Amino acid sequence: MAKLHEKVSNQRKDFLHKRSRQITNAYDGVCIEDLDMKAMSRSLNLGKSVSDNGWGMFTIFLKYKLEEQGKKLMKVGRFFVSSQTCSVCGYKNVKTKNLALREWDCPQCGNHHDRDVNAAINIRNGGMRLVNA
Repeated sequence: MAKLHEKVSNQRKDFLHKRSRQITNAYDGVCIEDLDMKAMSRSLNLGKSVSDNGWGMFTIFLKYKLEEQGKKLMKVGRFFVSSQTCSVCGYKNVKTKNLALREWDCPQCGNHHDRDVNAAINIRNGGMRLVNA
């Protein structure tokens, strides 16, 4: 059983190293959300899936690979409401706190958003503001 666990661990590390290298080679800067993975793993709905994903290890690999090449990793604060804020007009939609809501229309500007794409745009923009500050 221990050999199987070691194999899975090595496969995960290999995948994370390859993916972080691919991202590092493609971009001069990477913006991520500074997630509280411990709190997310305690969540009733996310528990095991969050603790098994290797996010912390991935961010460590990504950070040192970017730094080796003189590139930057920008972390947007965990309380930044990336999925709730309209990436077009900045309206904060508190109704999108519900994780089951995958798409929404901004009541202020009318733009239609995919929750994850909108959050990614907001995280990128927030990270770029950190660089330019």
